Amino acid sequence: MSLPLMPKATAVWLVENTTLTFDQIGMFCGLHKLEVQAIADGDVATGILGLNPTMNGQLTAEEIKRCEGDSRAHLKMTRSELPQPVVRSKGPRYTPVSKRADKPDAVAYLIKTYPELLDAQVARLLGTTKDTISKVREKSHWNATNIKPRNPVLLGLCKQADLDAALKRASRRVAREQKAAGITAPVVQEEASPFKDFDTPETSRHHEPFVTFGRSDEQQPDIAPEDMEKSLG
Repeated sequence: MSLPLMPKATAVWLVENTTLTFDQIGMFCGLHKLEVQAIADGDVATGILGLNPTMNGQLTAEEIKRCEGDSRAHLKMTRSELPQPVVRSKGPRYTPVSKRADKPDAVAYLIKTYPELLDAQVARLLGTTKDTISKVREKSHWNATNIKPRNPVLLGLCKQADLDAALKRASRRVAREQKAAGITAPVVQEEASPFKDFDTPETSRHHEPFVTFGRSDEQQPDIAPEDMEKSLG
């Protein structure tokens, strides 16, 4: 069932100007009867001006009177002769004219940075065609000499959330393909830190010695406090 324009404002007007039940108003406005009761008590929708549904042709006075006389009846919205808005189906992503020239740069960035993405994913993210992607990859694009890889998120051609979702799907696909081929993912070993001689959270965690100067295998001389005072004095 379609809802009226500004349901809460319509409910406010029906509560204030009719004897309809909370159930009838809630059913027509898409609200729970307790919410309609809260509107009547002044706990909800305070400050909202009521909207008369008979003024915009959504209800007739006769329909309101009919339901006021029968608490079990439901309000029926008046059919409008105006054309209903058409819901846009999924299709190519619309890109403003001012940003369409940036698409090849974004394609080059995704091809170079994320080679695991399929051409279909890149086309869906940027709203371009597979032919354009192949030409950018093969450097046969008419403007290939001026193409510079640039982040499509910074260019405003796609959202970071959409890019992250595409990368997750691509990583899952690559993992499935490697598993099917019997290829195990390589184990990435941590590189030794060039600052191993300094006290870091890693060395403290593994109880490694803290050496400030010299090599770790050299014995550090013990300096007496009085000798330290003489050297400083």
